[in-house]
Parts: sequence; C-alpha cells; structure tokens
Amino acid sequence: MSLGFLLKLKILWAFYDIQKIYYPILAVVGVPVNAVTILILSRGKCGLSKCVTGYLVAMAAADLLVIIFDLILRQIPIVYRSEFAFLLYVRVCNVHAVLLYAVTDCSVWFTVAFTFDRCVAICCQKLKSKYCTERTAAMVLGTVTLLSCLKNTFWYFMYTSAYWLSNSPWFCLVKVYISRSLTWTVVELLHHILNPFIPFLLILIFNALTVRHILMASRARRRLRRRSSGDSPKDPEMGNRRQSMIVLFIISGNFILLWAVFTVCSVWRRLDYFGYPVSLPSFVPEIGFMLQLLSCCTNTFIYAVTQSKFRAELRNGVKYPIVIMIKLIR
Repeated sequence: MSLGFLLKLKILWAFYDIQKIYYPILAVVGVPVNAVTILILSRGKCGLSKCVTGYLVAMAAADLLVIIFDLILRQIPIVYRSEFAFLLYVRVCNVHAVLLYAVTDCSVWFTVAFTFDRCVAICCQKLKSKYCTERTAAMVLGTVTLLSCLKNTFWYFMYTSAYWLSNSPWFCLVKVYISRSLTWTVVELLHHILNPFIPFLLILIFNALTVRHILMASRARRRLRRRSSGDSPKDPEMGNRRQSMIVLFIISGNFILLWAVFTVCSVWRRLDYFGYPVSLPSFVPEIGFMLQLLSCCTNTFIYAVTQSKFRAELRNGVKYPIVIMIKLIR
C-alpha cells in the first residue's frame, strides 16, 4: 500500500473516533435546543410577525426531526456499529429512508421558502401584503411537506428493508436489479439535484437580489433625508431593515456554509454519470455529514444572538423551573 493511501486511511479512522464523541454530543444539544426554540417561538412573544414565526417554527421542527431520523437513528448506529449490530435484523430501513429524506428535504426547502418570503417582503412591496401572510406561509409549508413526502416514497421500493451498517452515504442496501438500472441512476441524480444543489443556488440568488435592493433603497433614502433635513439623523426604518437583513443573512449564510462541503461532494461523486469520474478522499464526505447535521442545531443560537426578545424568553424559560424549585424547597 502506498504512503498516500495509508495517510488517508489513518485520517478516516481518526474521523470515526471523532464522530463517536461528536454525534452523541450533537444529539444531546440538538434535541433540547430545537424543542425550546419551537416552544418559545410558538408563544408569539418574540416581536416577529406570524408569517415569519410560522417559517421559523417549521424550520426548527424539521431540524428536530432530522436530528432524530438522521443523527440518532442513522449516523450514531453507523459509528457504533458493534453496539447496534441488532439493527441488521430490523426490517424497516426502507421506511426509515423515506422519513429521513422527507424531513431533510423539508428542512432545506423550508429555509428556501423563508429566504424567498423575506426577499419578497424587502424587494416587492406591492406583493408583500398578499404573499407575506400567515395563510400563505401555512400553504407554502404544507405544500413543501406534501411534495417532500411524495418525492421520497420511491426509496421504499428501491431499498431493501434490512439495515446495512457501513459508514457510507447509504444505510440501506439498494435492491440488486434496481442498482444496475438506468432508473436508479436517474432517480439518484435528480434527488441530489433537488437537494441540495438547487436550494443552494436559490438561496444565493434570493440573497443577492435582497442585498441589491437594500443597498439601492438605502442610498435613495439617505439622499432624500439629506435634502429634506440637511443632516443625517438616525433612521429607524433603516435600522429595522438592517435588523431583518442581519437575521436573514445569518440564517441563510449559516445554511450555505455548513452545507457547502456536502453539496460539493454530492455533485463531485455524480460526475461519473457524465463520464468524468473524480475521486475524493473518504474523509471529505464525512466532514460534509458532520457539518450538515451541525446546521440543524445552530438556528437557536442565531436567534439568541440577534433577537433580544428571544433571549428574554429564553432567560425566563431557564429561570422558571429554578424559581419553582426554590419555592418548593422553602
């Protein structure tokens, strides 16, 4: 064996050891923070519109389900394969695959829908009153959920029902007669184009349009205020826009940053369909999985940093059980 191959193998095994610590910690953190986010946002006391609250609650719920179906029921059994060997005899992997890919699609496309909603709110004032409503948000989220479930039902028929505990992108075996068919190639390629390639591009486009509009509007508004007042006092309207922009860009930027490696690996691995096979070190996809799952745990911290009312609700939530315990002790 070559020195380069041995080095890659050592790096890969090092990542396996890191994952044995990283994934359980991520699960312990990810489940409560998303549950707390859902609870706080659902109370409607964070100063956000019902439309925005609906998107953020849906995103947190989808992230929580991704942590359960992907992190807890897939990645942790893979890295602790000897302790979870009994899964080889459990025959629900194809059902698990449908649920896992459906909630992952929901998590990604809810982020796209939220980014588009904010783009409309900032860039299209005439359309804002009709589109950026609680009812429209509910319809969009419901449609995305339904389409995600329908899109991923084919995994039930393409995978075997038994688990296959190997550290690879797939955790179920593909049925033999399907794996050699053109149908499998097309379906898998479309699956990875729809998630994460297209969402990645859409978020970049919507954010670019939003930035362009905000910069143009800001310059025009500053010129107008200088002409009318002769000075440049603080503009509360621009402050509100800036706050909305910061929240939007941090959420979407966080998604882009943490999904970047996974997206590149998904595209790279499938270049062989077009006759351009490119090999990647085995540890690179593992980095992609680790960062992708981390993205399901970060939005709560983003809200805590950017939203003062969310921080206040979070503090109240932490203080409440402590106050109750003190009263009971007294």
